Amino acid sequence: MFTLTTPREMRLTLASRLRALRLAENLSQATLAERAGVSLGSLKRFERQGLASLELFMAVVACLGRLEELEGLFKPAEPLTIAEIDLREAQPRRRRGQR
Repeated sequence: MFTLTTPREMRLTLASRLRALRLAENLSQATLAERAGVSLGSLKRFERQGLASLELFMAVVACLGRLEELEGLFKPAEPLTIAEIDLREAQPRRRRGQR
C-alpha cells in the first residue's frame, strides 16, 4: 500500500481530531485529563505535538466515548475465496518473528 501520509502527519491528525472532539464536548483540557486519569501536561503535549503513550491515547479515546472505533484496527483480512480459506488453514501459525 502506498501513502503520502507520514507517521508524524498521522499523529498530528489524530491529535487534532481528538482535540476537536474534546471541544465539541465542551471539555477543558484539565477536565478531560482528570476524567481520563492522565496528566494535564501529557494531554497538552499530545494535542500540540501528537506525542503520547498508547495508554494515554486509549484513555483519552475511551473518555471521549470513541473506543469502539479502534476495535477494527489491524484485524486480519477476511479471505475472499474458498481457496484463500484453505490456504490459510494449511499454513502453520507463527508464534514469534524470525531472527
